Amino acid sequence: MSPINRRHFVAAAAGAAAAAVAVSPQSAFAAGSSENTSATDESGLDYDDTADFDNADKGFIAALTPGVVKNADGKVVWDNDAYGFLKKDAPGTASKSLWRQSQLASKQGLYKVTDRIYQVRGLDLSNMTIVEGDTGLIVIDPLISAETAAAALKLYRDHRDAAGKKVTALIYTHPHVDHFGGAYGVLPDGAGDVPVVAPEGFLEHAVSENVYAGTAMTRRSGYMYGAQLPKSAKGQIGCGLGQNVSLGTVGLIAPTESITETGQVETFDGVRIEFQMTPGTEAPAEMNFVFPELRAVCMAENATHTMHNVITLRGAQVRDAREWAHYLNESIDLFGGRVDVAFASHHWPTWGGAEITELLTEQRDLYAYMHDQTLRMINLGMTGREIAEEIALPPALRGWANRGYYGSLSHNVKGIYQRYMGWFDANPAHLWEHTPVDEAKRYVRAMGGRAATVVKAKAFARGGDLRFAATLLNHVVFADPDHKEAKAELARVYTKLGYATENAVWRNFYLTGAMELTDGVKPAESTTVGPTMMMALSVDQLIDSVAIRINGPKAWDLRVRMDWSFPALKAVYHLTLQNGVLTYKSDAVADSGAGVTLTMTKPQLLALLGGKGLGDIEVSGDASLLQKLLVVVDKPDPGFAIVTP
Repeated sequence: MSPINRRHFVAAAAGAAAAAVAVSPQSAFAAGSSENTSATDESGLDYDDTADFDNADKGFIAALTPGVVKNADGKVVWDNDAYGFLKKDAPGTASKSLWRQSQLASKQGLYKVTDRIYQVRGLDLSNMTIVEGDTGLIVIDPLISAETAAAALKLYRDHRDAAGKKVTALIYTHPHVDHFGGAYGVLPDGAGDVPVVAPEGFLEHAVSENVYAGTAMTRRSGYMYGAQLPKSAKGQIGCGLGQNVSLGTVGLIAPTESITETGQVETFDGVRIEFQMTPGTEAPAEMNFVFPELRAVCMAENATHTMHNVITLRGAQVRDAREWAHYLNESIDLFGGRVDVAFASHHWPTWGGAEITELLTEQRDLYAYMHDQTLRMINLGMTGREIAEEIALPPALRGWANRGYYGSLSHNVKGIYQRYMGWFDANPAHLWEHTPVDEAKRYVRAMGGRAATVVKAKAFARGGDLRFAATLLNHVVFADPDHKEAKAELARVYTKLGYATENAVWRNFYLTGAMELTDGVKPAESTTVGPTMMMALSVDQLIDSVAIRINGPKAWDLRVRMDWSFPALKAVYHLTLQNGVLTYKSDAVADSGAGVTLTMTKPQLLALLGGKGLGDIEVSGDASLLQKLLVVVDKPDPGFAIVTP
């Protein structure tokens, strides 16, 4: 096992940092300044540099024609052809830099990476990689949906594998759904005797993220990926990391083999693979791996052609930028001189030893610089918002692969601040603030009323300060959500901000906010969660999913004790509801003090929690106690308001 190099990397000398041109628009947003609506500096970018386009096209074999994937009912779950408009030059309604990134990310088809390694790109948010083993196929990261994964595999077989070789191994790089959700598209009958390989801790993290805040994350993901926006030059043009998320069937085939340490070597279907564990980087459990004989390395999602998220705007725990940099430093040591191509689960590969080292070095220094400079400024007394306005990347770290198309310098450093300091900036004025609605009413009253506030907001917008115009208009909308002029003007401001930003996620947030101000909240299309995802949840996680939905005030005066018995698991769960809190413990013995005992299987529990009633569940005791519990379980709201109260 190769130890992690813990040397601290200084991304740039202090003099270079001081001389760097600021990428935040702090001065440009002063009232009366000329309009500048971008949060990043796009000057100095070399659009004559075609290396990314050359690499994105390299090894092209064939595209899926048409580039549309449907489910068994004929519903479209993926449509890459909708991005045909990107073939034109960048319009005035989009950042030229982001347009370029979307042109690259929208390239679709089967590509040869190197001997025996192929990728299908542009059939989902992520890539699916296929390695030719001695007798069959090793699949890496089977996309989000079974339908898109099956289409990707068919595209490969149509052009490389007329004999239809079977899948002999499935590898998950990490536990985000775009890297495992389509598993049944490549292994429709489940794992069987096929090894399913993942980093240690994969299963826990793959399912837990969806248990606690899943409804809120899904709602916010609609903003992040622009799910409801039209695909057009005035709408959704991509996500920076890929083009969009597919809307097919999500499943999960549980891993059968875990990778536990760096330096671990395994052979699957005659192909030798050496692993590097990278926990706490882009995901809590993640791994890179090298194919020594093929001189190729898979960098998972740790090194892509964009600045990634240290904190994702859909909501998640803050990632560790410091560890991310450390593991990339280790990758340079582990793989330097051993590989001729680096590929990842997003974007296009990088060929050439020097070019690979340059990519990993620049990405390492990017995350290290964000981390270290944020901490430096924290210790100078600066808040997250102040740091986001002040921080600038050194010129050497502003290359194409470090641009903020998915993550952004602004929200990433706020995430780093949050990781170390929490939500509070130590200013007592921020310790006990009013709710957004109550605060908005007071601000609007102080500004002279709704009409006067709208007039002032328009003046700031005309002067180029769209950010403060949005703040004022947002106050009016929250004070009076039926104020049509304020909503229309705020939608216009959000649209201008969206058109100007280089960050695809910011664009999608702004334009989705504008759309919902104009049209209201529409039911969002989403993936279909298959039963295998639910079955992967443990009983503990299922009970936790009930506990976090207890309406506390309604349950204050309730006291209920019950047992949930699972003979197949040799476990009895003792549940107690009191003081508005559902707690539990488990052992193998029934509790004589329980008012009711339910004896069941996990599928029966899933049916019960899904609203299908008791069915064949064996009930002993007072069955009405179950209803007393269920009546205080809230139903999450998947369409809650965001840009209105």
